[in-house]
Amino acid sequence: MEYTYKYPRPAVTADCVVITNEAEPKVLLIQRGFDPYKGCWAFPGGFMNMDETTEQCAIRELEEETGLRVSDIHQIGAYSKVDRDPRGRTITVAYLAFVDEPIVVTGKDDAAKAEWFPLSVLPNLAFDHADIMADVIKLCPNIIARNC
Repeated sequence: MEYTYKYPRPAVTADCVVITNEAEPKVLLIQRGFDPYKGCWAFPGGFMNMDETTEQCAIRELEEETGLRVSDIHQIGAYSKVDRDPRGRTITVAYLAFVDEPIVVTGKDDAAKAEWFPLSVLPNLAFDHADIMADVIKLCPNIIARNC
């Protein structure tokens, strides 16, 4: 069944912020292998398939791009700035997951690399991922010490 809509529809993505539960927490980032922002660091994430929820998308993209598998994630929020993605109108739903310590990860799929960074020493982030990280810290001010 095909549908024609009067109004254009945005693309939907999901991103996963994974943070370690350590005295000096670290966050998992991927180095983008393709444009836009090729070579820049970002949270693992990508476009949602038609047969999945945003939560399923975040979990799938995390595993596809880093090899890390998680099952317990919590929604941070939706991000919809008009110009957040130069490829076109894209809305993302960001999720948060915790792991006890850094787990071995590898850049896979469209990620050139995957690495853990201390929260105190983050590189410049692609898209609006700095805004997402700021919201994680605002929502969980004790994140530096323990999970919220």
